[in-house]
Amino acid sequence: MHRRTLLAAALAGAAVTPALASGTARAAGPGPSVTRTGTTTLDRQAIFFVSYDGLVNNNAFQKNGLLTYKGYQYAVWYTADRNAVVGRRALGAGTWSTVKVGHTLRYDDSHNVISMGVSKVDGRLHLNMDSHSDGFTYVKSVAGLMDDPGGLSWTAGRFGAPQSTLDGLAPTSQFTYPQFVSTPEGKLQLSYRVAVSGNGRNALAEYDGTKWTNLGEWSGSTGTYTSEHGSSTARNMYLHGIDYDRNGRLHSFFTWREQNGAVMCDSGGITNHDTGYVYSDDRGRTWRNDAGAVVGVTGGSDKVSVNDAGLVVDPLNPDHSLMNQESQFTDSAGRPHAIISYVPGRFGQCTTDYVADRTRNGRAFHVRKNTSGTWQKTEIPVPLGSSQRTKLILDKYDNAYAVLPFGRIAAASAASGYTDWKLLFDGNGLNAFGEVVIDETRVAQDGVLSFMYQEKSSGTTPSALHVTDFRLPA
Repeated sequence: MHRRTLLAAALAGAAVTPALASGTARAAGPGPSVTRTGTTTLDRQAIFFVSYDGLVNNNAFQKNGLLTYKGYQYAVWYTADRNAVVGRRALGAGTWSTVKVGHTLRYDDSHNVISMGVSKVDGRLHLNMDSHSDGFTYVKSVAGLMDDPGGLSWTAGRFGAPQSTLDGLAPTSQFTYPQFVSTPEGKLQLSYRVAVSGNGRNALAEYDGTKWTNLGEWSGSTGTYTSEHGSSTARNMYLHGIDYDRNGRLHSFFTWREQNGAVMCDSGGITNHDTGYVYSDDRGRTWRNDAGAVVGVTGGSDKVSVNDAGLVVDPLNPDHSLMNQESQFTDSAGRPHAIISYVPGRFGQCTTDYVADRTRNGRAFHVRKNTSGTWQKTEIPVPLGSSQRTKLILDKYDNAYAVLPFGRIAAASAASGYTDWKLLFDGNGLNAFGEVVIDETRVAQDGVLSFMYQEKSSGTTPSALHVTDFRLPA
C-alpha cells in the first residue's frame, strides 16, 4: 500500500462521525475527573541519567514498576548508588518501607528497568531487572509474602538471592523488556524479547508455583515489508502491552520496527510502522487476528508475521515517527483500547529528526474497538511537547485517561464515545522529567490513578522520585 493511501486511512480514522460515535455510547455515568490526593517520596536521591531519551526509573514500558495487591502498593527503582530497591506501603500511607534486593545496576542504559509481578498461586513477588539484549537478574520473595503484608515484616531476608536464570531456566542469552502478567488461574507469565531491535521475537515463560517453563517464541522476525522507499527482510514486534481482561482473553497491540532504514524517507526518522492487534483465548498458546483467524502458535513453527493478513488495525508508514511500546488497557466489557502517537500528516509527509519532530508536532491518539466491533481512532488535542510515551487507564465507568509526558492528564468520557478529550491536570508542580510509570492494577481496587515520576535533573545528578495519587469518580 502506498504512502498516500496509508495516510488517508490513518487520518480518516482520527475523525469520529456521530454515527460511529454512537457505537461506543453506553448508559451515562459520571464523566472523567481527577482530584489530587497526595504525593509521597520514594527516594530523594534516585539515580538519574538520560539514555535513549528516557530514565531507567521511569520508562513507561515497565510492567510493572508500580503495582497494588491486597491493600498494599509496591514500587521498584535504583538508588543513586545503583542499588535495586523494592518498597511497599499500605494504601494511603505517607511513607514507604524499602529493602535492597542484592543487585546493582550494571550500565547507564534506560532499558535496564526493574519489572514486578505477583504469582497469586503462591503469594510471591517476582522481580526481573537490568537487561538489554543480554542477560538479566531475577529475584523472588518467599511464598506468602504478598498474601499477608500486614503480618510479615518487610526485610531483605524475605527475598531470595539474585539469579541469572529463572530458577535454573535460561530462556535466551539476549533478553529484553520483561513484562509480568498474572493469568486468571493465578499463575505468572513473563513476556520478553529474544535477540535485538530490528531482528527480534516475542516469547513467553510461565511460573506455576513450583517451576518456570519456557513456552517459547510467538512472533517472527522474517518476511518482507516494502514501502514506497525500499524493502526490509527483518524486524521485531514491539508490544504496547500484554494484558488479560476479566473474561480471560489475552490482548496485545503492537508496532513493527524494520531493520533496514531503506524503508524510511529520511535516515533521521524511525522505521516503526502500523498499529497491529492480536489476542489469545488459551493463555498465550495460540494467537489470533482481529477476525479470529489463527496467525501464530507459541513455541511452534507458525509465528505471527509481518506478512500475516488481518493484523493491522491502524495503518501508517515509517515516515511519521510512530512510537513503539506505548500503552493499552481493556474496558469493562473486555474491549481493547490503546494509545499510539506519531507526527500527523498535516505537519508533513516525512519526519527527518525523530526527537525534534515528535517534540514539535507529535500527537497522541486513542484507538479502540467499539460495541459494534469497529475500530475507531480519536486524536487527543494536547500537543505532546516531548518525544516520549503516553500511558492509558480506564476507570470503573470506562472513562479513558491518558497520562501524557510530564504527568499531564487528559481524559474522555465513555458516554461521548470518547470524542470529548480534554486536559484535566497540567502537571503543574511536579517538575517531572517526561514519561511516568502508572499503577495499572490500582484503579480497579480503590479507584485511584497512581503514577511514579522522577524530577528533572541534569547530567548524572540524582533527583527525587515520587508517587502521586488522583482520586477518580466513585
